Amino acid sequence: MQNDPLSDALSVMKNAERAGKNECVVRPASKLIGRVLKVIQENGYIKEFEYSEDGRAGWFNIHLNGNINDCGVIKPRFAVSRADMEGIESRYLPAQDFGVLILTTTKGVVSNVKAKEMHTGGRLLAFVY
Repeated sequence: MQNDPLSDALSVMKNAERAGKNECVVRPASKLIGRVLKVIQENGYIKEFEYSEDGRAGWFNIHLNGNINDCGVIKPRFAVSRADMEGIESRYLPAQDFGVLILTTTKGVVSNVKAKEMHTGGRLLAFVY
């Protein structure tokens, strides 16, 4: 029984990267995992991913490019305002302008850089660097 599918998906990706694999399979798939993968892809941490249907929840086949050093979910999902973003970045990322925080906002799932551009806050989901 899975309690947090997003955490399991990021753990599978991190373990596959550390093992030197070129691709990994994440199941079950969900809309949230797909949106988080899209943000990770936009920032260059994975090459591409594809959704496959099996009549149940489906799965994602993710093609890795070796850029992930660490990734994980942030629990509990803290609410962050735009003003508090700098402190949160220093807490979860190893250096300034290195890595990405992934937030869910009223305008969708976005990275911390995009959230700053949109002048909005949100709830923290994950980090990748």
